[in-house]
Amino acid sequence: MKFHKKIVASGTLLLFLSCATNPFTGKKTMALVPNNQLFPTAFAQYDQFLSENKVVKGTKDAEMITRVGQRIAVAAERWLNANGHQGYLKDYKWEYNLVDDKTVNAWCMPGGKIVFYTGILPIADNETGVAAIMGHEVAHALANHGQQRMSAGMLQQGVAIAGNIAIKDEKSRNAFNQYYGVGTTVGVMLPFSRAHETEADRIGLYLMAIAGYNPDEAAQLWKRMKANSGGQAPPEFLSTHPSNDTRIANLEKLAPTAKKEAAKFGVTSFRE
Repeated sequence: MKFHKKIVASGTLLLFLSCATNPFTGKKTMALVPNNQLFPTAFAQYDQFLSENKVVKGTKDAEMITRVGQRIAVAAERWLNANGHQGYLKDYKWEYNLVDDKTVNAWCMPGGKIVFYTGILPIADNETGVAAIMGHEVAHALANHGQQRMSAGMLQQGVAIAGNIAIKDEKSRNAFNQYYGVGTTVGVMLPFSRAHETEADRIGLYLMAIAGYNPDEAAQLWKRMKANSGGQAPPEFLSTHPSNDTRIANLEKLAPTAKKEAAKFGVTSFRE
């Protein structure tokens, strides 16, 4: 029993010491893998990805991705500096690439490595739509969502291992594994992921607005996303993302706040 208490105490201490602060919320977040380890791994994976895929160079679309990305990066630095987080981006190595692939997706790795697939451009429809996507993906990186998901996954796995060691009866152990897996996924991990998406939507609106892009376009983008999906989606509680309707409503509600945030930086009109 004393041994188990020591394990719990050690785990609690590890979690306390392995925390980062989300600059956009001020909240402590799990950081079992620090950025000085996470970033080099992400950079290496990014380079490998580029070497294995067709990167589009020299086209108007490729130039647009770089242009929007640079403006979002500047907006991020302006916001962070203004809110007392100077130097937050010192280890970022921004890079923006368009990849020839029909997949409707875009992403930003920890440390600022960004990929847009050509398949998402028709849904983005215009440069402001690209900015809405870019702001959202960059927001995930800035808020350390990848680091948090990795840490949560490690914690989930660690508790599962501890449970299997502690429970000696095979029938009870099998029941634990079944209910623990479903319970932590539906009750913890999926809501955790949906919360990240909602947070990235809010931060992304701020970034695109400060970069000079109209945040009203974000809701329009997700209406196009919904139309592209044909309305096919799992129930929200079984999804990593909020439903399209929930997301659209949130974006419409948050757009005026994003405009007010941009006004603090002298941005009161937006690019067409």
